[in-house]
Amino acid sequence: MIKRVCVAGAGVIGSLLAGHLAKVAEVSVLVRREEHARALNEHGLRMSGRADFTGRVQASLDPAELPDPDLVIVACKGTDLGVIADRLAGHFPAATLMTVQNGLGAEDVVGARGDWPLLSSVTFMSGTRHSDTDVEYVLDTATWIGPYRATTPADAREVAELIVSSGLKAEAFDDLRPAQWSKLIFNATVNAVAALTELPHDFHFAQIEELGDLGLLVRDLVDEGRAAAAAAGIELWEDPWEMNVHATQRGHRHYPSMLEDVEAHRPTEIELITGALVREAARTGVAVPLHTALYRLVRAKEASYSE
Repeated sequence: MIKRVCVAGAGVIGSLLAGHLAKVAEVSVLVRREEHARALNEHGLRMSGRADFTGRVQASLDPAELPDPDLVIVACKGTDLGVIADRLAGHFPAATLMTVQNGLGAEDVVGARGDWPLLSSVTFMSGTRHSDTDVEYVLDTATWIGPYRATTPADAREVAELIVSSGLKAEAFDDLRPAQWSKLIFNATVNAVAALTELPHDFHFAQIEELGDLGLLVRDLVDEGRAAAAAAGIELWEDPWEMNVHATQRGHRHYPSMLEDVEAHRPTEIELITGALVREAARTGVAVPLHTALYRLVRAKEASYSE
């Protein structure tokens, strides 16, 4: 049984997981700022929006100060993954680790720092972080979980059941790759286009009537992603184009993470998302010129403000 959970990273996703799981388990949070740890220890995690409660957690900058967990959820952004993995190295030897990053390759980054059993996951839920201790739960969609290293489908189901019992949505897979690739193609398309156009993910992404409609580019990018998945032997779990259309019909303007990063002049997760797709396509000999162009343009966008 999973009785203790450590969430490494306390952004939007990490906070939503930690706050909800605190209702059904003993939860600790690994953070990077002393004032963040102090605020969490004093006030807990306030959930609003689709939830209304405060979860009590124990927070620290040092893994050695936290109780040994049964499960560690690595919920930081891809740009912080190496730093978080380094901090976890040498700690929690009896725990199973679960990554919950966009794109591909997070499991290998974490797995290189220790021999923990690994689960892989991707999530579609979203929220708005109002402060270190206050997160609004906005999009109540599922986290998809599957085995990766030294774990089984039963392990994935146990974690999914724990998450569901906390009030969030989750689904376990015997093989996560079809679902993971569906979201990879969706994210590589939507995030990169949003970062470059500075448009939120709205109706423009699904418009295909006029020659200049953005949806035509989005659809062509999805087609490239489908070809890359097929060459990798992946049968997609969901159609990324339908995922895109459905998301634009939800009635609210969603700001993809790369758009938020560009507006804040922060590094994006382009390497784990579009970069991963481009590298996989190159490995299997599939041409993805549109994704390659977006990858290079987002890299150039980052250079423009980092310079």
